[in-house]
Amino acid sequence: MGGVEHLVTLTRPAWPPARTPNGLRLLDLCCGAGGAGMGYHLAGFEVTGVDIAPQPDYPFTFHQGDALEFVREHGHEYDVIAAGPPCQADCTLTAGTNAGRRHLHRSLLAATREALLVTGRPWLIEQPVGTARMRRDLLLCGLMFGLQVFRHRQFELCGLAVAQPEHPSHAGHRVRGWRHGRYHDGDMIAVYGAGGGKGSIPEWQAAMGIAWTASRRTLAEAIPPAYSLHIGRALAAALLRSHTGRQAA
Repeated sequence: MGGVEHLVTLTRPAWPPARTPNGLRLLDLCCGAGGAGMGYHLAGFEVTGVDIAPQPDYPFTFHQGDALEFVREHGHEYDVIAAGPPCQADCTLTAGTNAGRRHLHRSLLAATREALLVTGRPWLIEQPVGTARMRRDLLLCGLMFGLQVFRHRQFELCGLAVAQPEHPSHAGHRVRGWRHGRYHDGDMIAVYGAGGGKGSIPEWQAAMGIAWTASRRTLAEAIPPAYSLHIGRALAAALLRSHTGRQAA
């Protein structure tokens, strides 16, 4: 008889954490529904989001428009800039029918980087793991924060330093849902696609730590706020030290 597979029990920190405003402004480009923005907000930043599409669920100051035009005009007004440009043209993990459609998407990665460099402000770019033509200065996974999603994301940093958390083993964790004609139980949630057999909206919300939107599309595209909270705390500490040093000089 085969042995019984035991799933690892995740321990998640209390959520949301207490917030202390830090007086710093962060520009959230290609912001979507605000998964990243919420983490930066909880880290103390005053957050402003920009997206080409309407984002009625975005919980902070929002401007609808071209993100690159906005950052060229207003980027210098912020202390730090975070960007998550569309990844379809650059992600090397795209497979199957989506791979054949990659040519339909225009890469904005180089243009985003160029626009950010001109601002003279520290910045970061977030993309799925497997995105070509960018450095991986930081890698984050949901297991690092006790979340029920793997959701690996890589970050390119400029003028910033963020500690790399230890990456827990995936052994003992299994994604719940239908695969290859049968249902698999597990402790992890598949937050992507149309959601068929992958979990309910409340399960998706709980797995991601996102409660303010119930749209499958926006949840599937978001990053968990725990990621940007980790980043935001490091950014705030470094920026505040820098400001204090300049004032003392």
